[in-house]
Amino acid sequence: MSLWWSLRLCLVPRTRSRQQAGSLLLQSAQPRPSFQAGRWLSSSASSKDLLMKLRRKTGYSFVNCKKALETCGEDLEQAEIWLHQQAQKEGWSKAAKLRGRKAKEGLIGLLQEGNAAVLVEVNCETDFVSRNLKFQQLVQQVALGTMLHCQSLKDQLSTYSKGFLNSSELSGLPAGPDRDGSLKDRLALAIGKLGENMVLKRAAWVKVPCGFYIGSYVHGAEHSPSFHNMVLGKYGALVICETSEQRASLEDLGRRLGQHVVGMAPLSVGSLDDEPGGEAETRLLSQPYLLDPSITLGQYVQPQGVSVVDFVRFECGEAEEAAEAQ
Repeated sequence: MSLWWSLRLCLVPRTRSRQQAGSLLLQSAQPRPSFQAGRWLSSSASSKDLLMKLRRKTGYSFVNCKKALETCGEDLEQAEIWLHQQAQKEGWSKAAKLRGRKAKEGLIGLLQEGNAAVLVEVNCETDFVSRNLKFQQLVQQVALGTMLHCQSLKDQLSTYSKGFLNSSELSGLPAGPDRDGSLKDRLALAIGKLGENMVLKRAAWVKVPCGFYIGSYVHGAEHSPSFHNMVLGKYGALVICETSEQRASLEDLGRRLGQHVVGMAPLSVGSLDDEPGGEAETRLLSQPYLLDPSITLGQYVQPQGVSVVDFVRFECGEAEEAAEAQ
């Protein structure tokens, strides 16, 4: 066989292979059926939308939200439950590790609704954390839980009633009508998120019938973004007054009385008949009036047609002995 024929025989298969390869290349260059691409894009967009919804609703990181959706088969409701369960576990773990570290900073929360008012104290380790919105939301939850407890007490009020809750009692209160668990559970979640030891220290509540009025004051007040009648600060006072009539000026009078209680730190109410005791006086009505030391508080109140019958004063981080004396 000649060389020419030998070369031809060798080239023919290669030419066909090239033609076949070209044909395959042209086929592969054709777009895939559009329904497959649409389905993939739709699925991707749906997953991203779920991720954004879960992130906005819970506030947890994108990584944790993505893991929750993957774990729960992209079931949004189950993913939210899973996230809270994991955060709760982490919170309890951190709470156990941080327990015993001093928590002297924090906030006093004041909440008033109708004929009831509550003061609560929640402590943390640093003033920096006390300014964090998540910590402030915890104080709000504690105040609301205390208010619900106060309103659940079916008292037949002929006079005012006052009560206190210590740390253990406060921790055991329900978290609220729209939340599972107790305030202690909310505390663990906050510790897990913020990484500081925190304490639900104490709470006080007051309820009054017709003929009484609750004056209130918080020093360094910051109004809560969630509750229009919630105030946060470092000092707080409730002053219970008996009055024959309800009038607009009582709000301003109640604020001034609360301001005096915060500033002068009385230990008892005393009587209008008591002799003035000067700067060291601890009886409220015999103390020099904070805004006009030339008269006593009793002399300031008497012409107003109001009788001061009791008060509560909270100072954030005060010693246990002082808190028990209150």
